[in-house]
Amino acid sequence: MMDSSQEISLWKKKNDQYFDEIKQLISKLKQTEGWKLISYFTYAIHFSHDPKMDSMVLGSYHVHNIGDQPFPSPYICLKISSEAPFHFSGKYVYKDSLQKMKMQGAWERMNEHTDKEEFWLQPSGTAQIEPNETLSFSNFQLKWSADQKYSGSLLGYTYGEENKNGTPSLNQINISGTNIIQEGESDG
Repeated sequence: MMDSSQEISLWKKKNDQYFDEIKQLISKLKQTEGWKLISYFTYAIHFSHDPKMDSMVLGSYHVHNIGDQPFPSPYICLKISSEAPFHFSGKYVYKDSLQKMKMQGAWERMNEHTDKEEFWLQPSGTAQIEPNETLSFSNFQLKWSADQKYSGSLLGYTYGEENKNGTPSLNQINISGTNIIQEGESDG
C-alpha cells in the first residue's frame, strides 16, 4: 500500500507527462499554422493494343489545403516532358474567350496556346482555397498513338500569391511502352 506522499509523487509524475504530451501537441499545431498544400494526380489509363487507335489517360489534378488559413490566388502548371508524344486537352479557356462564362468549372489558360509542353492554368471564379478544401482540375486527357515506341511524363506544380516558387505534386504520371503487334497479327 502506498502512502499519501508516494501517491502525490506518482500523480505529479503522471501530470507532468500529460503536460509534456500537451505541449508537444500544441507545438505540432503551431507548425501547421497558415496554409499548407498537398497536390496529386488521380487517373485511369486506357492502353490501345491496336496501333491504329489512340491510347489515353483520363485524369484530374487536385490541390488540398491542409492548413488552417486560406490559400490565396491559386494556379497550377501541368508540364509534359519534352519529346513526349502526348496531346493534352482539358476543360480550360483562354483569357479572351467568350466561352468563359458558359463553361462551369472551367479553368483559364495563362500561357500561350502554342506551348504544347506547359499548361499554366488558374481556376475561373475561385479566389482562394479554404482550409480543408480541395480544388480540382478535372477530367483532362492525354492521348498518344500506340503505333510506335512512346515515353513521357506529366508533372504538376501548384502556385499562388504566397507561393511563387511552387509546390510539386506528390505523384506524377509516367507512361512508356512499345506496341509489339506485328503485321498480320492484328487480324485476329
